[in-house]
Amino acid sequence: MEPEILLETRQAVKAFGALRAVDGLNLQVAAGEMVGLVGPDGAGKTTAIRLLCGALSPTSGQIRVAGYEIPRMVEKAREHIGYLSQRFSLYGDLTVKENLNFFGEVFGMPDAERKARSEELLRFAGLSKFADRRANALSGGMQKKLGLATALVHSPKVLLLDEPTGGVDPVARQEFWHLLVGLLRGGSAVLVSTPYMDEAMRFNRVIFMNKGRALIEGSPRELIQRLKDRILELAAEPQMEARRLAVLDPDVEDVHAFGDRLHLRVREPSGPIARLPGVLAAGGVRLLHMLPVSPTLEDVFIQLLEMDQDAS
Repeated sequence: MEPEILLETRQAVKAFGALRAVDGLNLQVAAGEMVGLVGPDGAGKTTAIRLLCGALSPTSGQIRVAGYEIPRMVEKAREHIGYLSQRFSLYGDLTVKENLNFFGEVFGMPDAERKARSEELLRFAGLSKFADRRANALSGGMQKKLGLATALVHSPKVLLLDEPTGGVDPVARQEFWHLLVGLLRGGSAVLVSTPYMDEAMRFNRVIFMNKGRALIEGSPRELIQRLKDRILELAAEPQMEARRLAVLDPDVEDVHAFGDRLHLRVREPSGPIARLPGVLAAGGVRLLHMLPVSPTLEDVFIQLLEMDQDAS
């Protein structure tokens, strides 16, 4: 039996005057699946999520959430949506527990059910010890976890998370993702926007967006295969001169910094491996190593952005 499709758009468009912030977006997210919208600032990720939660109405196209058409049945759809925005949007002068109770009341939960659910979510998010702390006194990571807990208070089928780990430390990011994995086992459909390529590896599927359009969609493994055997890692000093020389090689398509290394996207690796050591030495560059490496999603995305720029 196929899992239920809980999020779906067909040729969704959102225009602001002449600007198409979302331009013909097609997506599906099934129960038990986590899909990522990945792209640079201005790609249309936030607008897409705001369309799905009913905060914006589409200019054209179709949107269905939990079986309800948006915007025609947006109030019914919202009963099944948990939404976490980029910015901290809870009540800072209320305690953690009071925020959970408030959102439970908003969704009309009976007192006993609301209390039991709040206690469950406090344990789930690791916030039980901070139940009486005001929300504005929490760390950034704790605020994100409280935001997730309030989004879950009414047991939604669909979670829409807009850059949920922005501005938090790596440990808090890791804890947040552990919480999300637990939700998938319960059959939730999760759509997440993120600018972080390392986070994109966690998704069942990734949709790369740019200028409002979806450039490509697939599992992280499938997308990485696009550049199999086409990435060389180069470590050399000085790095800027190594980059200048490497990009002149006829088989090198692109060079970009990857920490203290360079990633070279090549048409085929044997030519640059044979030629570049001599070229670098002649240019006064000390070669530390150059070897084929597995591509990353960042490598894939850089290629897609270049192709999209060339096509426009």
